[in-house]
Amino acid sequence: MSSDPQYPALAAARTYGAALTLAGSWLREALLSWRQSSAPDNSSRDGAKEEQDRANDWGETPDLDAQLVLAHVIGMPRFTVLAYPERTLTPGQAIAYADLIARRAAREPLAYLVGHQEFMGLDFVVDRRVLIPRPETELLAEAALHEAQRRLGQGMTPVVADIGTGSGALALALAALEPRLTRVYATDISSDALALARENASRLGVAERVEFLQGDLLIPLPEQIDLLVANLPYVAPRDAATLPPDVRRYEPALALYGADDGLGHLRRLFAQTPERVNPGAALYLEFGYDQRMAIEALAHATFPDARLRVVADYAGWDRFIEILV
Repeated sequence: MSSDPQYPALAAARTYGAALTLAGSWLREALLSWRQSSAPDNSSRDGAKEEQDRANDWGETPDLDAQLVLAHVIGMPRFTVLAYPERTLTPGQAIAYADLIARRAAREPLAYLVGHQEFMGLDFVVDRRVLIPRPETELLAEAALHEAQRRLGQGMTPVVADIGTGSGALALALAALEPRLTRVYATDISSDALALARENASRLGVAERVEFLQGDLLIPLPEQIDLLVANLPYVAPRDAATLPPDVRRYEPALALYGADDGLGHLRRLFAQTPERVNPGAALYLEFGYDQRMAIEALAHATFPDARLRVVADYAGWDRFIEILV
């Protein structure tokens, strides 16, 4: 039970409409308080990036969050809570709703509260064992899917690997959206993450075509790879304070922070890659908004003759690199 003064009234709400009104007000107050206490310094590029992070923060839609959490609690679609505000909540539902809204007011990500996140049109189970799949990473998934389909169209069946799979979002999206991919590997150092990824694979009906391997980056792979995707940790530990509270307080540090200056994991991936990819392989690697020059240098040093393409995300920030070996 929360000690927040808004909690008792919400826990006593008896209709959908009353609960939504109280929850929306609570979340708006929490959001306003956070904004006032965390105004960015826009005198630099980092300040501008912090402002963009705030604009993309998962708590910018308090009324929508209130609706989605209530729909989760009552086990009905969102339109139901909007269309029938007079419907009654049971005391247990009201308390459960107040508990979740208290957690959201404390900036816990919505995806962790409801236990699901959509990625590439697919429903993934998520919890605090894994990073929440981001819409921006769909751009990488779409590029990799296009390359896989191009190769399939030429009569080749590429061997695919997702390095640092987390929830399994990249590997499972590729497998689910392209049934002709018959050999997909997904590696992670975390046994907890792999357990959740396996659950997602079963839910999406692709478990027979995806093999999960625990270990360091590419080392567990049993064969050479044709198409490699990775969204590895790349935030520098020194930048932790600049992350939105939803991220730094709740998402797993193991999946967020890259070694050293943030690029340690990616450097080790480049070091391991030449011996584990086939000639003509394609790599799709996500990186931080200010890491383009370093990533291009690593790519050129590792694959001097490769073709490189950097793709920006919806906000215009450099997001991932395509490397055609």
